[in-house]
Amino acid sequence: MGSLLKGKKGIIFGALNDMSIAWKVAERAYEEGAEIVLTNSPMALRMGTINELAEKCNAEVVPCDVTKMEDIEKLVDRAMEVFGGKFDFVLHSIGMSPNVRKDIDYAELNYSFLDKTLDISAISFHKVLNACYAKDAINEWGSVVALTYMAAQRTVFGYNDMADAKALLESIARSFGYKYGVRNKVRINTVSQSPTVTTAGSGVGGLKDLLDFAEKMSPLGNADALDCANYCISLFSDLTKKVTMQNLLNDGGFSSMSMSEEVMKQYKKGDK
Repeated sequence: MGSLLKGKKGIIFGALNDMSIAWKVAERAYEEGAEIVLTNSPMALRMGTINELAEKCNAEVVPCDVTKMEDIEKLVDRAMEVFGGKFDFVLHSIGMSPNVRKDIDYAELNYSFLDKTLDISAISFHKVLNACYAKDAINEWGSVVALTYMAAQRTVFGYNDMADAKALLESIARSFGYKYGVRNKVRINTVSQSPTVTTAGSGVGGLKDLLDFAEKMSPLGNADALDCANYCISLFSDLTKKVTMQNLLNDGGFSSMSMSEEVMKQYKKGDK
């Protein structure tokens, strides 16, 4: 057991099963001494194995449909009851696109589905921050982290309208980061993670090829779910008290590359 988060308390959104990044973050937060409340949608709670994680981390599970503001407000209220007051960190690890699930091409988006994508994957982040801000629920120098992907800045084939959602998510982090920072010194950041094998990510077309390409392009290789969890723990800790409103890349160097030797060799082999 570590002590990096000793005495800290937080809410973790999005743990579904042991493939989830949020699951790894919860495990690491608990190992570093934090108390946590776990939450996911009622449907996800029925589908996943979050109760196993809750038992392991001595955590309460609170259902929350993030499309409903009243659910989020009840979650924040319940967390403050469980913790006996304010808390110190929040992880937003939520994303879902009906267009991706139904393999609808980006040029032919179902706009009703797009509304759901944006609401669940991005606007929910604003709602969570709104509820915490209104209730003054996060301690000074607290930390909020949302998971994103570089498709918010660069076109990634197959990522579809999730790219639009991630771009909005990152904008919310900057805009709310200013408000929350000035009032309560709460820092808000996004972590742009390498492509990672998760239950949700598996719905993205060509994920296996994307993983292979990113691995070959990245000097350090892809960051896996545990790497991401460790990075999030550092952002929840007091070691990063002056880091806010940033999109932080945890991708093994991929985002700084144009062409690697390994990918060029593979390209030449394919050309023959």
